[in-house]
Amino acid sequence: MPRTFLIDTDTASDDAVALIMALRAPDVRVAAITTVAGNVPVQQSTRNALYTVELCGADVPVYMGAEKPLLRTYQNATWFHGRDGLGDQGYPPPRRSPETMHAVDAIIETIEANPGIVIVTLAPLTNLALALAKRREIAAQVGRCVVMGGAPCCEGNVTPAAEYNIWVDPEAARIVMLSGMPIELVGWHLSRGGAVVREEDIAQILGFSNTIARFAIECNSHARKAYKVQTGEDGISLPDPVAMCIALDPSVGTNWSDHYLDVETQSELTRGMTVVDRLNVAGDDRNLPVWAQVVQKNKKGKVCWTIDHRRWKEALFTALR
Repeated sequence: MPRTFLIDTDTASDDAVALIMALRAPDVRVAAITTVAGNVPVQQSTRNALYTVELCGADVPVYMGAEKPLLRTYQNATWFHGRDGLGDQGYPPPRRSPETMHAVDAIIETIEANPGIVIVTLAPLTNLALALAKRREIAAQVGRCVVMGGAPCCEGNVTPAAEYNIWVDPEAARIVMLSGMPIELVGWHLSRGGAVVREEDIAQILGFSNTIARFAIECNSHARKAYKVQTGEDGISLPDPVAMCIALDPSVGTNWSDHYLDVETQSELTRGMTVVDRLNVAGDDRNLPVWAQVVQKNKKGKVCWTIDHRRWKEALFTALR
């Protein structure tokens, strides 16, 4: 029996590669793709998702979701991914249109129809937070919720304290983290260093000489330049595909631990910081606010600290070959 995935995305260059990995996985059925405002406006992220699905020859419904964060002013990341999110390569419009149902309702329906489903979030968590607000009990029906987001105990990529997906809509992220859903946090740090797709890796991918492999490198060309400006590292950093790789095979994560997770929403200095209680100093529920004691019920999230870089790249090559 194939595993069933639901993917929530603000489809830009690295999201597209993550979608390819899921859509081409032989043991996975992608039941739905939902889109949200993030890297690019939701209309563009929807177009990019549809284009990627068509490129893979897949038949998966795409549902358009929230156009802005719950409370914050929407801020995109086109400086990193290009104006169209796919490196401004001039890709043609997709032939298909999104479904008429709103993404929030599609999330609820898909979870209820597929108990034990794997949710993979590659974007700000606005859609999922709205779904939980509308139908709180869906949290208990999810098998795994793999969240690409956060910078646990390390530097962020949009402020010193925060990673983009969490920073854009910290209130939504906090709702999801405290929902009791089985969170697996895959932070931005896992796509750095040895996980970066270097020149020799790029040459190997282009050597596959197929449309999908070329697209994966081409659509990340703008992001590669932006990543070098941002970090000084040369190569393509792929946080969303790393998260998808772990969703497909958790054993690629080589160091995991369980912790209370929270997100800072009040401070301007540390807005969107993923607060991971790594030393369990707040492990006693009395250290949590009363409402969080009720909501959290001793639930913890799993945090992935390190990955097997060789196996990650093998999984990427397999998906693109």
